[in-house]
Amino acid sequence: MTIVQQAVAKQIRKLPDRPGIYIFKDASGASLYVGKAKSLRKRGASYLRDDFGPRLWRMLNESARLDYMIADSEAEALVLENNWIKQQKPRFNIRLRDDKTYPYLKLTLAEDWPRIVFTRRILNDGSEYYGPYLPAGLARKAIKLVQKLFGVRVCHIPIDGSLPRPCLYHDMHRCLGPCVDGLTSLETYGAAVEQARLFLKGRNDELLRDLKQQMWQASEQLSFEEAARLRDLVAEVEDISERRRVSSVRGEDIDIFGLFALGGNVCLTVLVMRNGQILDRRELFWEGRPEEEIEASALLDQVLPQIYDVTTFIPKEIHLPAPVEGEDALVEWLSEKKGERVYVRMPSRGPKADRVALASRNAELAFRRRFRAEGRGALAAKALSEHLGLIDPPRRIEGFDISHFQGAQTVASMVVWEEGKMRKGEYRSFNIKGLEGPDDFASMNQAVERRYRRVLDEVGAMPDLILIDGGRGQLNAALAALEVLGVEETSIIGLAKREEEIYVPGRPEPLRLPKDDPGLQLLMEVRDESHRFAVARHRRRRQKSTLGSRLDGIQGIGPKRRRQLLSHFGSLTGVESASREDLRSFLGPKLGDQVYEQLHPPEPLDGQAQTDRQS
Repeated sequence: MTIVQQAVAKQIRKLPDRPGIYIFKDASGASLYVGKAKSLRKRGASYLRDDFGPRLWRMLNESARLDYMIADSEAEALVLENNWIKQQKPRFNIRLRDDKTYPYLKLTLAEDWPRIVFTRRILNDGSEYYGPYLPAGLARKAIKLVQKLFGVRVCHIPIDGSLPRPCLYHDMHRCLGPCVDGLTSLETYGAAVEQARLFLKGRNDELLRDLKQQMWQASEQLSFEEAARLRDLVAEVEDISERRRVSSVRGEDIDIFGLFALGGNVCLTVLVMRNGQILDRRELFWEGRPEEEIEASALLDQVLPQIYDVTTFIPKEIHLPAPVEGEDALVEWLSEKKGERVYVRMPSRGPKADRVALASRNAELAFRRRFRAEGRGALAAKALSEHLGLIDPPRRIEGFDISHFQGAQTVASMVVWEEGKMRKGEYRSFNIKGLEGPDDFASMNQAVERRYRRVLDEVGAMPDLILIDGGRGQLNAALAALEVLGVEETSIIGLAKREEEIYVPGRPEPLRLPKDDPGLQLLMEVRDESHRFAVARHRRRRQKSTLGSRLDGIQGIGPKRRRQLLSHFGSLTGVESASREDLRSFLGPKLGDQVYEQLHPPEPLDGQAQTDRQS
C-alpha cells in the first residue's frame, strides 16, 4: 500500500512522458523536494511503491501536491533542477552550503584597482572566485602568497591616489601601493593582477613564460632592478611549482572525486589536477544523512551540478568513483558552460583508476580525522546551530570579555575556538583607551571594532559566530561596532553569567538551555576561557604598571638602569630589600645612596615628637 496521498498519486499518474523537473509541495505550498527526470512519467511511477527509507517516507507523507515543469532535454532539466534548488531550498534535497561553510578567494575584477579578499559567498558581481579552500587556513596562506609574489592589495579603501604615504604592506613589499599617486601605474598593477589570476588558476607554466619574457625585455632595456625583481619572482614561482608537483601524465586538467560514507556521515574529496599536477585537495562533509542519500550515485547526482555551478573553472575531465544517473545531461551542461567537450569518466583500471582510489583513501582519512578527533566538538557545534538557527554548525567561534579594576587598566580579550579546539596561538588582547571610569559597553564596542577592522583590512576572514560575555547591553555595543564596519553576515550572541542566558539579536527574550546541553557547554567553555585570558592580561598590565611607577619616580634611574636593577636583584621586591651597601656596590656610592634613600624615606614623626623636636 503506497503512502502517497490520493491527490498526489492522481497527479503522478498524469505526468507526461517528457524530460523536466517535478516538485513535491506540502499543504502550505512550500517545496519539499525537487528532482529531474528524463521521463517524468517513469520517474513519478517509482514513487507509487512502498519500499522507501525513513526520510523519503516522511517527505511523501508530508506531500500534498505535485507540480512539474517540462524541458526540451535532460540537460535543460538539470539546469532547471539546480536553479530551483538554490532558489527554493527544499529541505529534503541534498544541498551544498558553500555560501557559508566553504571559503573562497575573490578577485574584484570589476574594480579599477582589483583586490584579493577572503569570502564565503559567491555573487554575480563581475569578480572571479577561486576555491573552495578547506581548511580555511589554505585560503589565508594563498592571499599572503599573492601579496608576496605580485603585490595585489587586500585593503577595502577607495583608491584615488590622494593618500600622502602608503601603508606598511608597501614597505614590506606586499603591495604595489596604488593608494599613493606615482607609486605604480594602472598598466603595471593590471599586469600584476593578470599574473595573480594565472597563479590562482594553477597555470604556472603560462605564468613563468610571461615572467621570463618580461625579465629579458627589462634586461634589454637596461632596467636591471626590474629584471632582478622578475628573476627572483620566477625563482619563487618555480620553487612553488616544484613543491606542488605530485604527478605528471600528459598535462591534463582533471577533477578526481573520492567518497567515503559510514553511519550517516559522508566525506567527499576532490583532488584538483591542473597541467598534470595535483595542486589542491578539497573536502566536503555531510553529517547525519539518511542511508539512501549517502549512496554514491545518488549523492554525486545531486552534488556535481551544484559544485560546477559556482566554480570559475571546469576541467577537461571529471573522474568519479561511481556512475551518475543522467550522465549525458551532465556532460552536455558542463560542455556548454566550458565551451568545449567535457568528459565524465568512471575508470576501472590503469593510472586513472589508481587516482580515483587515492582520492577515496584521502576521503576515508579525512572522514576519520573529522568524525573521531572532533566528535565532541562537532556534536556541540551541531546542537548550537540548531538552537540559534544557523545555516551550518559553526567551525570558528571568537569570544570576547572585559576585565578592569574600578575602570583602571581596562583590558579586552579575544579567544578562538576552531573545529573542536581552543587555538591559543590566535588569542588577542586589547588595551582599552580613551575611557574615563568603568564602562563595559564602550570597552566592548572598542574591542570588537578594533578586532574586525583589522581582520577586514587584512584578509576579511570573519568567524562563523561571535560570542560576547554579557547580556543585552554588551551585545548591543558589539552590534553597533559591527554595523560601523558594515558587517551583516556574521552571527553574534551574548552569554550572561548567572543564569547562562543566551541573548540573540532580534529575539526579545533570552534563550535558556539545559545545563547539560552540549551547545551551551561549548559556549560556556569559550566564555570561561575568554574570562580567564582577560583576567590574566589585566593582572599582567597592573603588575607592569605598578612595577614601572615605583621605579620611574626615582631620580637618576632611567629605563636602561631600571632594567639593570631588576635583572641584577631579580624583582622589584629584591631592589627594595637590597641594603645600602649592595646598592652602592652595584650603582656606585653616590647613586647607590640616592636610590636607597628614595626607596626608604624616613618615617614621619608623630605630633609629640614634632613638638619636642621644634622645642
